[in-house]
Amino acid sequence: MTQPLLSRHAMLARWRRPALAFTLTLAACLGGESLARAETLADVAGPANAVLARLEERKAALARAGASVVGVEVRAVDDARSIATLGRRRAGSGVVIGNDGLVLTIGYLILEADHVELLLDGGRKVPARVVAYDVATGFGLVQSLVPLNLEPVPLGDATQLKLEQPVMVTSGGSDGDVSMAMLVSRRPFSGYWEYHIDSALFTAPPRMDHSGAGLFNQQGELVGIGSLLLSDTLGNAGRADHPKVPGNMFVPVDLLKPILAEMRSSGTSHLSHRAWMGLNCVELDGQVRVLTVADDSPADVAGVEKGDRIVRIDGAEVNTLESLWKTLWQNDKGPEREVTLDVTRGDEARTLKLQSVDRMKTLRHAQGI
Repeated sequence: MTQPLLSRHAMLARWRRPALAFTLTLAACLGGESLARAETLADVAGPANAVLARLEERKAALARAGASVVGVEVRAVDDARSIATLGRRRAGSGVVIGNDGLVLTIGYLILEADHVELLLDGGRKVPARVVAYDVATGFGLVQSLVPLNLEPVPLGDATQLKLEQPVMVTSGGSDGDVSMAMLVSRRPFSGYWEYHIDSALFTAPPRMDHSGAGLFNQQGELVGIGSLLLSDTLGNAGRADHPKVPGNMFVPVDLLKPILAEMRSSGTSHLSHRAWMGLNCVELDGQVRVLTVADDSPADVAGVEKGDRIVRIDGAEVNTLESLWKTLWQNDKGPEREVTLDVTRGDEARTLKLQSVDRMKTLRHAQGI
């Protein structure tokens, strides 16, 4: 059962209270040193002061982190293909990472966006523009068109997070919330929508307002951006004898650091210019089957149908989503090429040939952008 959430204003106010009781409670939540064995205050005056000083620094860092999270509201262009799955109007969160009002969010919020606004504390809305959308990582960048007067949050190192370590999840906007969570898993993740990253972060308990939410370490550094709500964060889907822990998937900011400059200058990364078929697929019991086929996509034109089992792609055996997507994206073959799919449809084996396209060329853009 998900623990109740405090409003972001209440949580930040709580952080600013100097009460010793709350400071020690926060110390326990964040793995701070315990004073439980002290017999008298005098016995621990020196160590306690040092502990409290470190906790005050940590509180201040987490408060700054919470204040850096804003709401993101988006309207997609009229003819956006993504409206069918994401809707035309979308709302989520983003985190200020630049002194110039640069905000990091999850890419699907701003996919094919026509209009973007940032929601600040107090209900104020400010206009923003799309800076970049990166298919390869799933990140999106927007920039405020007016000064935000918000301190940017530093990017942390997600590889330093330990399993079962407490982390902070913060969403923005008028309904923004703050809660503690636990890192329960770190592993590769393959999405059904032609997406894969080699290292994703999984937390519990679940947050419904996960889209673009910030994941922060104990130093108040940003380590991940919220992407998905999952029924199983441990990777045990389909295994009846294993526990399933619901929670969220976050994209680690480590994936952003090498491509941030490129995203700002070109609107994406070179890895986003990859082959696209227009398939949503599911992996179950060592088989990959087609869930849906995008209208007028290369797969649709080639005759791929819902329910087809994909046996091979370009001669390579397929038994996981990862193997399917990685074979499709082989850099030496380029994004626009002939792709051969061996599928089974019922009891019949078929070989289908399709002409993949560059995913970035399929996206609609607002006029003038």
